[in-house]
Amino acid sequence: MITAQQPRVARRQLGLATRHQLVTAGVPDGTVTSRTRPGGPWQRLLPRVYLLQTGPPDPRQRALSAVLYAAEPASDPLTGDTAALTGGAALALLGIREAPGTPADVLIRAPRRLAATAEVRPLATSRWPGTITVAGIPSARPVRAAADFASRADRPDRIRSVLAHVVQAGWCHPRDLHAELRAARLLTRPAVRAAAAELLAGVRSIAEAQARDTLTATDLPIPLWNARLHTPDGTFLASPDAYWPDEGVALEIDSAEYHYTRDAWHATLRRRLRLESHGILVVSATPSMIRDTPKEVLAAVRAFLALAAARPTPPTALARGHQQLPLPF
Repeated sequence: MITAQQPRVARRQLGLATRHQLVTAGVPDGTVTSRTRPGGPWQRLLPRVYLLQTGPPDPRQRALSAVLYAAEPASDPLTGDTAALTGGAALALLGIREAPGTPADVLIRAPRRLAATAEVRPLATSRWPGTITVAGIPSARPVRAAADFASRADRPDRIRSVLAHVVQAGWCHPRDLHAELRAARLLTRPAVRAAAAELLAGVRSIAEAQARDTLTATDLPIPLWNARLHTPDGTFLASPDAYWPDEGVALEIDSAEYHYTRDAWHATLRRRLRLESHGILVVSATPSMIRDTPKEVLAAVRAFLALAAARPTPPTALARGHQQLPLPF
């Protein structure tokens, strides 16, 4: 709990302060030491970084403590000029699923060096990014945070999933993310290159990525991913996960998690009715079907494509927005 007796610097920093800030504010060095002893009213979270309360830190305080540790002592750490949260920790603040909040990656300006701890991994860079403030924490913009996450992640499935969620949530455009990954020279890594290729192709989720892998291994036509479909008068219909415009066939991947409520289930049924009312044949599948029984899904897609090719009346929907893009690798 933040109290009025705390130094002003701590009140504007979620109850946190560095030793340099406390001493500058007039707190004797010996007082800092005595108050952070076991059982004292303050806690040492990181070297030279203190939480001026007795209760445990929350995730925001842990994130800001990493920035305070990495910032230059005489600077104002809240400006993001000398230290900024990035990578998984910054993405976790934005609500990106599977983004690891710890250890916290923090950018510092090269050639400065700083020792890592179990909780903080400093990342020296000569490409200082534009920064934003997320929940009171100076952070790199999402596109840079995503690239920095990819630079240190070692699991291809985690890279694929986190980058897809960043784009799906609208935090950056696939082309901007691709440009950032290229600037960071990360496209030489197969896992990063594959994830970037999927996003440029229109894939926006791990389930869609698995579906794309499955479809790519067949002789089926290449669909558009997340195309925006409209009626001839311009009214928006839906944005199916995959769409074959020449045949008028859509693949919808709907998870059980999304359909926990009756309203969500009804919304899905209404979307399907809109598509079918304009002549679009819809193949419905769940992520687990794509993963566990892909042959059954492929058989349904193949059957619908054959059926669509034989019908005399083409669908009335028009695909706008996303188009397949060449991969600039």
